[in-house]
Amino acid sequence: MTSAIREYVRDLGLGALAVGGSVRDELLGLEHRDEDFLVPDLDQEGLRRALAPHGRIEDVVVNAAVKGVRLHPRERALRELAPAGIELAPGAGSIADDLGRRDFTVNAIARSLDSGALVDPLGGLDDLARREVRMVSRGAFRDDPLRLLRALRLVSQLGFDIGGETLVEMRLAAGGIRDVAPERIGGGLAADGLGELSLLLLGARPERALRLARETGVLEAVLPEFSVVIGVSLDSPRQPLPLDEHVFEVVQATADADAPLRVRLAALLHDLGKPQADLSRAPHADVGRALATEILERLRYPTRLIRSVTGLVGAHSYRLDGPVDARRARRFLAANGEQQAFDLVLLKEADLRAKTVPVDEHAALARLRELLEEARAVPHRLADLAVDGNDLIQLGLPEGPEIGRALHRLLADVVEEPALNDRETLLARAREALP
Repeated sequence: MTSAIREYVRDLGLGALAVGGSVRDELLGLEHRDEDFLVPDLDQEGLRRALAPHGRIEDVVVNAAVKGVRLHPRERALRELAPAGIELAPGAGSIADDLGRRDFTVNAIARSLDSGALVDPLGGLDDLARREVRMVSRGAFRDDPLRLLRALRLVSQLGFDIGGETLVEMRLAAGGIRDVAPERIGGGLAADGLGELSLLLLGARPERALRLARETGVLEAVLPEFSVVIGVSLDSPRQPLPLDEHVFEVVQATADADAPLRVRLAALLHDLGKPQADLSRAPHADVGRALATEILERLRYPTRLIRSVTGLVGAHSYRLDGPVDARRARRFLAANGEQQAFDLVLLKEADLRAKTVPVDEHAALARLRELLEEARAVPHRLADLAVDGNDLIQLGLPEGPEIGRALHRLLADVVEEPALNDRETLLARAREALP
């Protein structure tokens, strides 16, 4: 499989090889975006000199160590294909020696760009056929503890198993991940802005990976807040699973629904507040929202994503009893906004799948989704009102917070009765409220 990036690197005449995940995914018949290259016959300075005529270069630094060069080509088309640059690592001995410093055997397969031949000194092809994650050496996790999560990510994304010896080493090395830069775990340093935890959650089988994370100690090392939910039973016929098992099933249900990352993160964090809430008598969603905020900020997630996730955690425990009608759907949409409203339905669907609830509850949620779709065409935002702040100023309301409060009162009226969204009607109601 030849890509434009591989052709470009081959034509540089460096004798480079493609290595890592791109070769693995190519052999699995999967699409891949990222390309990494190994240049066996050059050291770091030699690689910098060889690439300098072809564009802007910068060192690749991992764990405070220089690991190679990132080239930003002069050609615009290539920069668009690789907006984060093209990463090339220098040789440090034989090709086998270089591959032996990688993480897992399935990522230690190289392909010569000149001949197309595969180089597989560590049996990665056999492990690939078995779909097994096997470390290249006993020091793999000590060299970079983030590899603990990367192994679990391969379980989630590709359905791999983790070899027995590798699993033992993961248990021994789990605590080391506490020393990893938090953005590499959560918020991400890669071009896609996704750290290993996010990539794990975005896989097809996060439930399986999270169970392995719990069994190896990696889960508590990354998220110590999970220590209070592991094995905890609620003694509830409605939620018979231990809290951690319930959370894992909810996360899997969001993956099955192809939910976005914000919903999957909310699923992971939504019930962490239950043990503390039982002690403090505070609503578990409120406690959970505070915990989620602390966790996501610690892992350097973007502010916008934090707001979305914590909003979902804080609002996820809404009830479905009582009539689910058009008015309730309009209120729900107005209170949450469109994105959060539909995300909350996705999250609730996943939550109910991991519980034992009457079929009527599932039907009520399905009805709410239908009504929300219909309500999107009905006024439910300030921007939908037939009047705005300038209209209220002309009525005599002073500029300032009172304008916003008056508009929200009008919006509440319109949500209750959409027919009120008429300019003259709203102005008349605003006049009635004037002192």
